[in-house]
Amino acid sequence: KMDTTKWSEDRFNEIIKETSTFIKKVGYNPKAVAFVPISGWHGDNMLDESPNMGWFKGWSRETKGGVVKGKTLLDAIDAIEPPTRPSDKPLRLPLQDVYKIGGI
Repeated sequence: KMDTTKWSEDRFNEIIKETSTFIKKVGYNPKAVAFVPISGWHGDNMLDESPNMGWFKGWSRETKGGVVKGKTLLDAIDAIEPPTRPSDKPLRLPLQDVYKIGGI
């Protein structure tokens, strides 16, 4: 929603500060989060780097494998590490609904 703030760097930094405080309170590391200023309405920083936010030099976040960097929301999504699957544990299947079919 950077278009609603006229692509303000100050407002973006204020949001990062507020969000980082909340993230710390719930037990996460803010350095592991990619903060990306976007405008979904205009498509800024979604797939390609935006000329409207020349002040944004990119995001970086810490992972188990090191530091990951990017400039767009797509880069941030691509940088998400898939969770490890507990293949040594018993198989678990979630049940969404139970059906009773008559005549069987």
